[in-house]
Amino acid sequence: MVDWLLWFTRMENSKPLALVLFFGAFCGILIYVFTGKQRAKRLESYKYIPFDDDGPPLSDSLRSEQRSQSRKVMDNE
Repeated sequence: MVDWLLWFTRMENSKPLALVLFFGAFCGILIYVFTGKQRAKRLESYKYIPFDDDGPPLSDSLRSEQRSQSRKVMDNE
């Protein structure tokens, strides 16, 4: 009964077994990510995130107000 445990503790037996387990997990993750049309569309839409605008540009009055607030913070530090 303990023979299989002793077999597993030897490095030349446990390394290939760990390799097969991790490779199987890697393939499972790839299959999960790249199957399913809705998931594929969602992942495909993520590639445009860096090009999205942050929002409408600030008006001049808002910019000057933001600068004055940042100066106040710097003065208090």
